Amino acid sequence: MNPERVARLFDDNFSRFGELGAAISIWRHGKPVLELHGGFRDSKREQPWTADTLVLFWSATKGLGSACLLHALQERRLSLERTVAEFWPEFAQSGKDRVTLGELLSHQAGLSALDEQVDILDYPAVIAALEKQKPLWPPGTAHGYHARTFGFLIDECVRRTTGKRISEYWRESFAEPLGLDIWIGLPESELHRTATIYAAKAGGEQSPPEFYRELATPGTLVKKTFTSPTGLHSIAAMNTRENRALQIVSFSGIGSASALAKFYGMLANGGQMEGRHYFKTETVTQMTTPLASGIDCILQIPTAFSAGFMKDAAGSPKKIFGPSASAFGHPGAGGSNAFADPENGIAFAYVMNQMEQSLLPNEKSLRLIDATYA
Repeated sequence: MNPERVARLFDDNFSRFGELGAAISIWRHGKPVLELHGGFRDSKREQPWTADTLVLFWSATKGLGSACLLHALQERRLSLERTVAEFWPEFAQSGKDRVTLGELLSHQAGLSALDEQVDILDYPAVIAALEKQKPLWPPGTAHGYHARTFGFLIDECVRRTTGKRISEYWRESFAEPLGLDIWIGLPESELHRTATIYAAKAGGEQSPPEFYRELATPGTLVKKTFTSPTGLHSIAAMNTRENRALQIVSFSGIGSASALAKFYGMLANGGQMEGRHYFKTETVTQMTTPLASGIDCILQIPTAFSAGFMKDAAGSPKKIFGPSASAFGHPGAGGSNAFADPENGIAFAYVMNQMEQSLLPNEKSLRLIDATYA
């Protein structure tokens, strides 16, 4: 890695590509090798982005939640071939009795949208709706990104196996032992250092166009997937004190680039850090091994998923997790990205507060990833 080149490209994100505030963190073999931050936490440019700034990173939360479920299964010696209904009997309704944990974690369960209208803030109602929901495709025959429902599915699996919601399990198992500045449900004491998140500016390229057309068309599966459970569809709404405190595993994680990279640094370092083993080799292998690959029923582009993590799909024009086939991670809406590369011992995280019109990480982070491996 050429740190000077990474730093130059990071600066370019502000001077050439309109970044407002951002941070990057790169770890190798369990140690930090580069930490950069710049810009502002607010659009008025009155609050500088500092080393301890926190920001919402949307669906990158899914990777953390998946790690919690995999850890819970590891500690109880439960395989991904076990059915969800073994631990969550009500889930068996409407033909879901044979859905496995592996299928659920790799977006193959066919539960990307709900037929029943339920509020995203009503956890019991969402769980009940998922229990009754008939799969939208035969489980295990295809995969499609579960944009909103995924967090509820894995949250309930962790609750059924451990008695704890993922937000609590995350704090106890990873955030506190590793000293990670990441919350799924931000406490009021941390509000003062949290950046404001801003929606993508109008006029940007929307790619792939087919996806965005269906996203704007009522009644399509894509529209249903991104609007059920209902509520919290406004970007600005996620800046309120109340909503920052929500424990929505699909998209409410708030933290720093350094903390995200440290967590993935542990995963890239064989599941261990600072003398403590968090994951067995077999569990890290579950994170690196694709379970589903091909054209995504929802995103309509090639995607691949391991047990809860996204991987670079064969045929994908852009590598969003670097050159290694072992890499895995999870991006967040608008441009945030975090991943682990066990083959090279590298972990990478990029977070920002000015979103872009993109499903997957854009040039702002992809250029930095290329430079990391240069």
